[in-house]
Amino acid sequence: MRVSTNVYVLNKRGKPLMPCSPRKARVLIKENKAKVIKNYPFVIQLTESTGEQIQECSLGIDSGAKNVGFSVITDKKEIVSGTLILDQKTSERLTEKKMYRRNRRNRLWYRKPRFNNRKKSDGWLPPSVQRKFNTHISLINKLKKLIPIKRVTVEVGNFDIQKINNPEIEGVEYQQGDLFGYRNIKNFLMHRENGKCQLCGKESSKDNKFHIHHIISRKDGGTNSQKNLALLHEKCHKKLHKQNLYNLLKKNKMYKEATFMNIIKSKFQELGFNLVYGYETFVKRNILGLEKTHYNDAFVISGGSNQKRVFPIILKQKHRNNRVLQLNRKGFKPSIRRRRYAIQPGDFVFINNKKHTTSGCYNLGTCVRCVDKNFGIKKIEKIFHTKSIYFS
Repeated sequence: MRVSTNVYVLNKRGKPLMPCSPRKARVLIKENKAKVIKNYPFVIQLTESTGEQIQECSLGIDSGAKNVGFSVITDKKEIVSGTLILDQKTSERLTEKKMYRRNRRNRLWYRKPRFNNRKKSDGWLPPSVQRKFNTHISLINKLKKLIPIKRVTVEVGNFDIQKINNPEIEGVEYQQGDLFGYRNIKNFLMHRENGKCQLCGKESSKDNKFHIHHIISRKDGGTNSQKNLALLHEKCHKKLHKQNLYNLLKKNKMYKEATFMNIIKSKFQELGFNLVYGYETFVKRNILGLEKTHYNDAFVISGGSNQKRVFPIILKQKHRNNRVLQLNRKGFKPSIRRRRYAIQPGDFVFINNKKHTTSGCYNLGTCVRCVDKNFGIKKIEKIFHTKSIYFS
């Protein structure tokens, strides 16, 4: 059974209480017993002291590299559930940052040598992994500020990637990677492909030597792993790009999601969260007869069984600031643009009693760009902000 959306309540000191119904919130506001703190999501704060009877709430997190499911339940009902969609753009932004940095340094006549700025701190994680992990923690903390959560349970994974690729691996073979016994990657690829081009199937010659090609390009998130490399003739490599024959190459599984889950498992352990594994969630979900979704998995992880359910919400991770190059003739200093317009992508505007979905502002905020058409900001009759579907 599905129930209506709840209104989040804070006490006089700003601590979370149990959510209430929209009707009760309207009554409290009308009687000046509460005030509105936030619209998206809708949060009220009491202006008078109360008994503050709090039920025990449990939060379940279905962790993942692309989507994060969450669900908060009590003994009788589910308070909130949904899915957070991650943006997957950290690598792209780091490449842009690298471009700005190199251009800035190339404009300098002389730069002092630096030798001690490459040390990695203890517990260092790759930037893309660190941001995804921070997003999980930020989601948990934001829910704790709205709901009196007593217990947090997170689903983690423990993947043996080497066992997946080679079921017969054992013992010391775990310490010997795919390149063990080979001089370099090219020598390994020659042995793996039996000295033949993956496109034409012929061996190399003096006039047509081999070239190493990234099956998934670096700009699209491909790695330098040997699984992502193909052995091609130089002529075949040019032909591949010229005639767009990328679909002829076999794409190997990269196991990025499995690697991410292996890394963050220990991080969640350090924070003291309760951990469960995917196979446990799979069994419990099938017993309850629930569909395979991230929010249903989170409901099972939190300990849900016969509680009244709520409509799930969809959150999209949003990048707040952009990196821009200020065209200052005296210095060309790159900076982070922190100015934000009132109308953001995903908002709804009404022009001539017609609803339009915005994709942003331009021309110094005087015009709004919609999915179907662009308008001047003065033509807007009504705005409906959808900040609740974004997470940053």
